[in-house]
Amino acid sequence: MTAPFRTLDDLDVAGRIVLVRADLNVPMTDGRVTDATRIERVAPTLAELSAKGARVVVLSHFGRPKGRDPALSLAPLVAPLSAALGGRPVTFAEDCVGPLAEAAVRALPAGGVALLENLRFHKGEEKNDPEFARALAALGEIYVNDAFSAAHRAHASTEGLAHLLPAAAGRLMQAECEALAGALETPARPVVAIVGGAKVSTKLDLLGNLVTRVDRLVIGGAMANTLLYARGVAVGTSLCEREMVGTCREIEAAAARAGCALVLPVDAVVAARLAPGEATATVAIDAVPADRMILDVGPATVTAIGRHLADARTLVWNGPLGAFETPPFDAGTVAVAREAARLTAAGALLSVAGGGDTVAALAAAGVVDALSYVSTAGGAFLEWLEGRTLPGVEALRRR
Repeated sequence: MTAPFRTLDDLDVAGRIVLVRADLNVPMTDGRVTDATRIERVAPTLAELSAKGARVVVLSHFGRPKGRDPALSLAPLVAPLSAALGGRPVTFAEDCVGPLAEAAVRALPAGGVALLENLRFHKGEEKNDPEFARALAALGEIYVNDAFSAAHRAHASTEGLAHLLPAAAGRLMQAECEALAGALETPARPVVAIVGGAKVSTKLDLLGNLVTRVDRLVIGGAMANTLLYARGVAVGTSLCEREMVGTCREIEAAAARAGCALVLPVDAVVAARLAPGEATATVAIDAVPADRMILDVGPATVTAIGRHLADARTLVWNGPLGAFETPPFDAGTVAVAREAARLTAAGALLSVAGGGDTVAALAAAGVVDALSYVSTAGGAFLEWLEGRTLPGVEALRRR
C-alpha cells in the first residue's frame, strides 16, 4: 500500500541540501535543556539523511518571541543536538534566512549538519508569508517535515515550504501519522478510547469525534464528574461544570446513536481537598459525601476499565483519570497505564497515547516506552483526535 505522502525512502539526498523542519521547542532552565525528548526523537531522521550524504539544515522555532530575542536563541541547543547525533558536529547560523544562513549552508560538507536560528524571530514565519517561505526555500533543494507537533499550524516552515520544494515526511512524522492512522482511521476493533482531564468544555470536539469512531469511550478525571452530575449523581464539592448538563446529555445521545458505550466511574477516591497527606476514602460513585471531592477513580473502576482493555484490540488515550500530580490520586491512572502496557507487551493491544498531561502521567507510571506509541505532539495530537485537518500533514500529501 502506497503511503499518502513521500518519506525518506522516496528521496535521493546524496549531496543535496535538505531542509528539515524539526520541533526543538524543548523545556530549558538557565540555558540548559531539562527534557531532550524532542531532540532525541528527531535525531534518527537527521542521522539517516547525514549518513546518506545529505547536507542537512535544521529549522525550528523556540518559544514565542516578539522579534529577535537572545533569550530565545537556538544556540544553546547546538550541544544537545550534537550529543543526540552521537557527537556529530553541528554548526550554527545566527539567522534562518539571508547572508548568515546562506553562508552556513554553503559551508556544509556532504553529511554535515547545520542548525539555523529561531524561525519566529521573523514575523513571516507565523503569518505563513510567501516571501519568507521563498527565502527559506532558496536555502535548500529538498524539504523534510519531521515536526508533527507543529503540523497543526499553517506557518511558512510547516506549510508554505512544502509547496515550494520536493517534500517528504521525516521518520518521526511518518511514525506519528502511521500510529494515529492505525488507531483511528483503520483500527483493529474493538477500539477503546480513554479521555481524562478537567473540563468537558475544552474537549467537546474531541468527544464528538471519538463517539463516532470508537466502540467504548472511558471518561475519567474531573470531566467524568460533569457527566455524572448530568445523570443526576451527586458529586459533592468536586470540580464540575454544572452549566454543561445539556451538552453532556447531547454527548450521551450522540454516543448512543453511534453505538459507542460510555464508561464512567463506578467508584471514586475522595478527600476534603486536593493536598498531599490528606485523609482519603473510597466510596461508590453514588455515595460521594457532600463535603468531599472526587480526586481519582477507585479500584472497582480500574478493574472495569481493565476488562474493557482486555476485550479491545486498539487503545487511544488522552488525559489522566485523576489528579495524578498529587499522590495518592495517581493510583488509578498508574494502574490502568500498567495494564495497558502489559496487554501491549503481550501483543494483544495497539496502544497510542498523547497530550502533555498524558505523557507526564505515563512517565510517572514508568510505561512511556511500553505502549505502542506515545506522542509528544500536544496540540497537534489533540487536533488529530478531534478530526481536524492538520495543515503541515496535508501539505505533504501526494498530489
